[in-house]
Amino acid sequence: MNYPNGKKSSSQSKLTSNKKKTSFSNRGMTLEDDINDTNDYYRITNQAVIHKKPTPVQIVKVDYPKRSAAVIKEGYFKQASTTDYNGIYRSHYIDFEAKETKSKTSFPLSNIHDHQIDHMKTIVEHGGICFLLIRFAVYDQTFFLPAVKLFNYWNRQFNGGKKSIPYQEIKEAGTEIPIGFPARIDYLKIIDQLYF
Repeated sequence: MNYPNGKKSSSQSKLTSNKKKTSFSNRGMTLEDDINDTNDYYRITNQAVIHKKPTPVQIVKVDYPKRSAAVIKEGYFKQASTTDYNGIYRSHYIDFEAKETKSKTSFPLSNIHDHQIDHMKTIVEHGGICFLLIRFAVYDQTFFLPAVKLFNYWNRQFNGGKKSIPYQEIKEAGTEIPIGFPARIDYLKIIDQLYF
């Protein structure tokens, strides 16, 4: 409703501004939320036991404003983290990293670190199943990329190649995981196809 002076009523302007901010793409879920929900479903249905790894932090300074509440004021990472998730499925060790990008055209390799690649190579050498889950947020698409394919892109950047993986190449080298229910990111289906 507009007032005679042409201004919108405050309730109408609130509705309009909320419409601009609200995005129903993926219902506000992040890749991590989707994976955590999927892992909970796997555990509840006794399909796999896969957990998010805690980040090791050294707490240095804590304030106690109340007896019942402690506030961490200062802390440091004890060591560089490896990958995000690990666990077991069908008697095989599973280890993977999950990354989300807002880019429409490529996945920047700067989102991954040397020590993570070294860790993933070690997992593969020992016979574990290791991979990268990449979500292109703009398209609401998630891809499963085996670590051995990731290594090729990683090495390519040091030989004069691109410092990113083009979206089209990820579509070709990886496997898209459709959003589902109850397992939102059912990556075990892809593991079954590729490894068993």
